[in-house]
Formats: sequence, C-alpha cells, structure tokens
Amino acid sequence: MKIKIEPPNDVIDHWLETYVPVREFLFLKEEDLSLIADSLSRTLIIPKEEFFNHASYKQIQLVNSFEYWNLSSEVQYVVISNSEWFTNLPMNVQKQINHIQFELNRGLILPLTPFCSNYSFPEEYLVQGPEEQYIVLHREIWRTLPYEIKENLLIEYASKWDDWTCVELPESAPPHLRGYSNTFPLLSGGNCLSATLFAVNQQEWIIHEWVHPETFLEGIRRANYSIINTEELHHGDVVVWVNEGGTVQHASYHISHNVFFNKNGQTFFNPWRIMNWDELRQEWETYKFELYRKEETV
Repeated sequence: MKIKIEPPNDVIDHWLETYVPVREFLFLKEEDLSLIADSLSRTLIIPKEEFFNHASYKQIQLVNSFEYWNLSSEVQYVVISNSEWFTNLPMNVQKQINHIQFELNRGLILPLTPFCSNYSFPEEYLVQGPEEQYIVLHREIWRTLPYEIKENLLIEYASKWDDWTCVELPESAPPHLRGYSNTFPLLSGGNCLSATLFAVNQQEWIIHEWVHPETFLEGIRRANYSIINTEELHHGDVVVWVNEGGTVQHASYHISHNVFFNKNGQTFFNPWRIMNWDELRQEWETYKFELYRKEETV
C-alpha cells in the first residue's frame, strides 16, 4: 500500500536551523565586484578555483544549500563575510547583488508560495523569474522571517526534490532497517550508496556518510557480494546502476518481493524510502543496472 510521508516537527526545526549558513556567500563575476568595492575590505574575496578546492568550503551542507552543481560557469569569485555585512550594504546594492545570485543560479533561492502571499517581504530580496517570484535567502533575512513562513517556504521547496510517496516496510524486513525506513535525515550527506551499504553490513554510522562509488564497491565486495548474470531478484540483493563508462550512479537494497530500501540523493530533503522495483527501475532507466548477490559462506 502506498503511503505519503512528511518530515516531523523536530526534523523541520533542524532543517530550518541548518539550511541557511551563518556566513554570507556571494557568487560573482569579476565585473560585479565593483558594486561592493568600498566594502570588500571586511570580506574574503576568493577566486573560484581556490574556493572549490578549499576543504572548508567542501562541507556537504554548503554544497547542498548553495547547490554547487547548478552554479553558472560564469562565476569567478566568491565573497565571504559575516552575516551582518550584507544587510549593511545600500538597499539598491543588495537588490542588484540578489539579482546576480539569481542569474548565476545560486542555491538558497526559493519560489514564493500562495501561503506567503499576504506577507510583506523586503523588496530588495525578491526577484522575478519567468513564471514566479523568488526570495533570495541570506542568514539575516532568514532569521527575521516568521516561523510559519520559513516552514512553508522550505517544505514546499523540499518536496520538489523527491517523491515523498512510499510503500510500507514489509514485515520480513531486517530489523536494522525499521528505524530508518520512510523517514527523513536530520543532516545532509547520507546518499544512496551509504544507505545500501548500511542495509548490507548493518553498521549504523555508515548511513550518515557521503559514500563515493569506489568506496561503495569496495564495501560490498568486503561483504562478500559479487556481480551475477541474472535479472531474477533474491532477498538481500543489491542493484547497482552504472553509466556507459561503468561508473556507479545509484544503488539500492532489495528487501524481498520486489521491495527496496532506497535513498535518491545526499540532501536531507531525500528520505530513506521503501520503493517498488517497477518504480525504482523506471526512475533510473537511463542507466544499465547490475545485480550483486551475497556469496554463501560455509
């Protein structure tokens, strides 16, 4: 039976606290620096290459909040400051900078919802897209918004990242999956590969890690899984989707009877879902799948 899940209040509260970073991050072209030239002495001005290679700025929550993968290739600098710095800029400059963030496809820009229609947002934080209006989030404006407005904005946005419809966990499921099935993470990082490894080896801490493809393959090999030439599913099998170059793109754990323990991404908007095989296969149909099965030990 299909069920619809939603994040509980304690999870939402944690998302609201961690989604918008405490520091100010502006993604800019070189020509944009002239807009804030008089204020740059109180900031860090980091060239793009240095920023994306800097260990401090590779933190998974920063990656997810600003959606690094969507940023325009035109970004040349990242300006970092404390959160109050931006609010002290002239309002017309704030508005120009926010439009630049929108044009450069920075994350933390959320569409306004009908629920927010009666709330008066500061004009300098609003940008008009082709079809809808958006608010460009910064820590200080986020801090001042009413709780109900923040909650509505974030939940509406979060629900677009993934399908929150699931199937019920089978009674035959391994006990260690019960606490996570059809639930939402508090933190970013855990992805499909960590979820699958956790299902395989029952090491709970792994489910929260951001696992990469080679690490994943090493993990399932160490758990005595090997690839087999069949499409017939057995309980405990692992299905791995790969691209044309053989690089792992996704993985999921087969519980039994064509029901899987699955996670679709590394954000906290992606729940650990119980899914049917037909739905899962359709979602990843652009890739070839391979089946791994645990070898019987004597």
